[in-house]
Amino acid sequence: MQKIIYNKFDKAFIPHLPVAQFEGRIVVILTPGETEKAVDFLLRQRILGFDTETRPSFKRGFQHKVSLLQVATEDICFLFRLNYTGLTPALIRLLQDTVVPKIGLSWHDDLNSLHKLGHFTAGNFIDIQHHVQELGIEDLSLQKLYANLFGQKISKRQQLSNWEADVLTDKQKLYAATDAWACINLYKEIVRLKENGNYKLVVNEEKQHETSTTETR
Repeated sequence: MQKIIYNKFDKAFIPHLPVAQFEGRIVVILTPGETEKAVDFLLRQRILGFDTETRPSFKRGFQHKVSLLQVATEDICFLFRLNYTGLTPALIRLLQDTVVPKIGLSWHDDLNSLHKLGHFTAGNFIDIQHHVQELGIEDLSLQKLYANLFGQKISKRQQLSNWEADVLTDKQKLYAATDAWACINLYKEIVRLKENGNYKLVVNEEKQHETSTTETR
């Protein structure tokens, strides 16, 4: 049976979809020393999902520094609290690694934010946005892509919360981990569909406005 996908997913359907969320272990990293062991573990994995979070600014022209780097496998996610650890040598080693595929969404923006914390040469990063278009999908946001390919909803309720809070809430941690983990799922499904061709693209002629790259998260 062919999988039905859409060039543009109607966002009106998203609130009615079942919620997708990460069900694995979440580890919060608070000290530079902890980054060493975490990175050693991550660089032994076959694939990683990446994302970042930044405290929202409601003042025009001002932007906070990126405060969280979340890196997930299929069953564990590390939340590196960069506002506590900084961009440590271990994290730079992770970002510069050229072996393990690191899957993200709109990673140009994330890398620009991380470069403000320290110098590094980005390694093996794969941006989902560059690959999903090969299926004929025009949507760029994580939420629409996940709804389109899996029929599930990624909640964005915590996106504008305070990512520099002294202690992250359970909802913040789950939100952050889910976004990174979802990138792995999306990439694997895109590769699967490209390889077997067992899908049908339904073209929705209605044009939906994408306001900016910040909406692609």
